Amino acid sequence: MRYLLLLLFFFFFFLLTLLSNTIGSTAYEASTLISIKESLVDPLNELKNWDSAAAGKCNWTGVQCNADGVVERLDLSSRNLTGVLSFEAFQALPGLVHLNLCCNSFAGSLPGSIPAIFHLRVLDISDNAFDGHFPVGIGTFPRLETLNASGNNFAGPLPADIGNASTLENIDLRGGYLVGSIPGAYRNLQKLKFLGLSGNNLTGELPPELGQLAALETLIIGYNSFEGHIPAEFGNLTNLRYLDLAVGSLTGPIPAELGKLPFLSTVYLYRNKLEGKIPKEIGSMSSLVSLDLSDNMISGEIPPEFAQLINLQLLNLMCNKLVGLLPWSLGELPQLKVLELWNNFFTGPLPPTLGRNSSLQWLDVSSNSLTGEIPPRLCDGGKLTKLILFNNKFSGQIPAGISACQSLIRVRMENNRLNGTVPGELGQLPSLQRLELADNNLSGSIPEEFSSSTSLSFIDFSRNRLQLSLPNDILSIPTLQTFLAAGNELTGEIPSDVDNGCSALSTLDLSGNHLTGTIPSSLSSCPRLVNLNLRDNELTGEIPPAIATMPTLAILDLSNNSLSGSIPRASGPPRLGDAKHLL
Repeated sequence: MRYLLLLLFFFFFFLLTLLSNTIGSTAYEASTLISIKESLVDPLNELKNWDSAAAGKCNWTGVQCNADGVVERLDLSSRNLTGVLSFEAFQALPGLVHLNLCCNSFAGSLPGSIPAIFHLRVLDISDNAFDGHFPVGIGTFPRLETLNASGNNFAGPLPADIGNASTLENIDLRGGYLVGSIPGAYRNLQKLKFLGLSGNNLTGELPPELGQLAALETLIIGYNSFEGHIPAEFGNLTNLRYLDLAVGSLTGPIPAELGKLPFLSTVYLYRNKLEGKIPKEIGSMSSLVSLDLSDNMISGEIPPEFAQLINLQLLNLMCNKLVGLLPWSLGELPQLKVLELWNNFFTGPLPPTLGRNSSLQWLDVSSNSLTGEIPPRLCDGGKLTKLILFNNKFSGQIPAGISACQSLIRVRMENNRLNGTVPGELGQLPSLQRLELADNNLSGSIPEEFSSSTSLSFIDFSRNRLQLSLPNDILSIPTLQTFLAAGNELTGEIPSDVDNGCSALSTLDLSGNHLTGTIPSSLSSCPRLVNLNLRDNELTGEIPPAIATMPTLAILDLSNNSLSGSIPRASGPPRLGDAKHLL
């Protein structure tokens, strides 16, 4: 009996001690939180319930406790807070696991070093205005898994001691002014899955040691000034899914070793100085969704092995030195949405099945030497918005499938060898904003259907063989800003029925045709007209006096016509006299 009583005594003593410590800890944490609040500027009074007289601290804004009432998470993100941060105060919260100070207005420098917060796993100070050197001390945090300090103004070198934080899985230091090279000590971060250093001023060569980070899934270190070659050791990153080395000064070839990465879905290497051929091994990257190698000096042909990239949605090879025929297999890729190949030296036809097997959204093959007819089924998927084919040698007629493509927003086919007529259906496409067909061999008339458009803002029919008169309402399209039809064989009079239209028109060029009659005075009702070019026609009569009062007209060319009378003068402040004009 005495033994049992003794056990009960020690048991209750233990409970009382534990309760006393818990109460003491709770009171101390509340006091710590209030001291943190007092160091902050809270213009929106977001932390108004951080008050010792209020309910328990676990109910305070942004505070989350564990089952024992110990502060575990502190989320002060997006509250417009400023003030001075004291990491010593956060260190006084012994159970703190998650600290989020993102998206506030904190500014200035942090202390040169910050003390370890023992249990902290997530530290987020992103999207503030911190500057100065990034503090040392992160390497002493024994349990830290995520460090996000992106979107600040940190300068100076990357802290090498981060390489000592062996538990780190995510490092995001994007969007600052950090300089120098990537410390070799980062090879110690064997649990690292995400490394984001893009948008800084980092220099030097990419450390081959990064290829030792076996757990790495995302590597975003573009938009810096890295030099040298892409390390072949990156081919050892077998868990890599996202690789962004864009916008730098990288040279040499693309490593064939990248083809060994089975999970890699995104590769951005654009705007560097890479040379050599595209490795055929890239065709083995079965998970590849986006490949952007644009703005380099890559040569050779597109490897036929690209036929194996059945998940590819974006292929951007523009602004390189690529040559040869386009593989017909590009037309068989079932997921392809964006194909950008402009400004290369490709020859031959477009793959005839392009657009037939995928929901193609954007096709730009401009400024090559492509020939043949435009494939008729580019818009079979019903998603094509931009069709950019200018500066090639395409021939034949504009396919009916293009004229019926309801999703089109922009069509540029200028400077080719297209013939036939302009399809009237193009003018009825509900979303088409820009149509450029200049410098072809198109004939016939400008279709009346264009007058009913409610979306077109830019039309260029210049330097074709278009005949007959302009549609009466062509200049009354409510969204039309630019209408160019110079260098054709148009006849008849300039449409005069623009009193209720032309509200957006800024440029009208009908020069180099066979237009007759007088200049319509109704053109003066176009309130935004800046450039009016009617030269080299057969216009007669006098210049309408109202032309002289147009408020925005800056360029007027009426030369080489058969006009009579005097140049009109404005009765008020000079208008036409200030314009550049040839009469």
